[in-house]
Amino acid sequence: MVSTHIKKFDTLVVGGGIAGLQTALDLGDQGYKVAIVEKDASIGGKMIRLSKVFPTLDCASCITTPKMSAAAHHENITLFTYCNLTSLDHDTSSEALGVKAVIIQNPRYVDPDKCIGCRQCEYVCPIYVSDEEQGGLSATKAISIPFSNAIPQLPIMDIENCMLCGQCEKVCPTNAIDYFQKPEEFIILAKTAIITTGFELLPKEDNFQYGNGKIPNVVDSLQMERLLAPHGPYNRVLRPSDGMEPDSIAYVQCAGSRDKSMGVSYCSRVCCMYAIKQAMLLSGSLPLADITIYYMDIRAFGKGYEQFYQNAKAMGIEFIKGKVAKIDEGENGSAIVRYENQDGSGIVTANHDLVVLSMGMIPGWNPEPICPVSKDSDHFITSIKPKISPVLTNMNDFFVAGAAAGPKDIVDTVTESGSAAMEAAKFMSNSIMEN
Repeated sequence: MVSTHIKKFDTLVVGGGIAGLQTALDLGDQGYKVAIVEKDASIGGKMIRLSKVFPTLDCASCITTPKMSAAAHHENITLFTYCNLTSLDHDTSSEALGVKAVIIQNPRYVDPDKCIGCRQCEYVCPIYVSDEEQGGLSATKAISIPFSNAIPQLPIMDIENCMLCGQCEKVCPTNAIDYFQKPEEFIILAKTAIITTGFELLPKEDNFQYGNGKIPNVVDSLQMERLLAPHGPYNRVLRPSDGMEPDSIAYVQCAGSRDKSMGVSYCSRVCCMYAIKQAMLLSGSLPLADITIYYMDIRAFGKGYEQFYQNAKAMGIEFIKGKVAKIDEGENGSAIVRYENQDGSGIVTANHDLVVLSMGMIPGWNPEPICPVSKDSDHFITSIKPKISPVLTNMNDFFVAGAAAGPKDIVDTVTESGSAAMEAAKFMSNSIMEN
């Protein structure tokens, strides 16, 4: 481990998704020095991986990329990507109250000061690995930039699969490849911290009713986002198992949410709307395909959401009120869906070429071993005043925004981010006045 360095900022933002970016930009524009710490190799979070957003069907990249670029070039914002947060607590080493974070910079095996983002190392690399940025549906090189509009434009070497052939080192024009790079620990001291760690989807491998992730043509909603994206793995919607265009596509709602057996008893809020959005996009890209959504309740709660739902029905998307009990693998790569229809017809079996699971949302970060901020029974970070100011936590200089405090859509996330920035600025302003 390389010797520890100390860096000082006004605010530490944990998480570089849309919530963290909006929070940092709001604070940076006010003149505060902000550090964004992100575990992934690029900022942008889940939103940059989406195809379009509901209910306007605007391009997700067109909204997110300008914010990513603004944060990267802002004079008051510093990015720390591909980092692990190992400790986050109050700084007790000095009289002035503040926040202390211990962070490990993971090795990219590429010198960021020398790399010019030419991607020559990626082009010459002979090793292909599964591309997690594309939902594991395609391959990428063992050394590569995560995706085309990633920020920063720095490649990462998959050291587990690299065979150390030296091709990337030979072709690099700036000698940026460093096979001996080590993790580097550093400390950030700040006046406040804002947690914007977002969410993850419940792994489909944990859902035994729906095949434990072993049925090839049963995918989760984020994988479908990549299939629908213009820069997706296949440039169009194809079945993962055989590359066939699906003629029948099904969505299974509450696949993990509202299910105590899966440990997710709450509603994930956005699943109905993103399933409807994806179904509408599929109807445009595959106009002859039959699209069915199996649901328990349609929860179209936001402005314009009900009309969005009605538009989907008018487009011919079929909505069946029924709980899917089981999915089995069928012939020729199909999936057999067994459900109880609520119209009284009892147990029904249907064959579909492709099935999409709307998996439940779970916290993207567990603070328990790292940070003393409190959690609710659903494991999301507790908002102590959810109706007055949902960004407040049990620690007066720690704030929370976005899906770190519970499932929510992009609109509510951005709104909360502005509120978190305001509360942090108010806290820092009051501290200065008191001193």
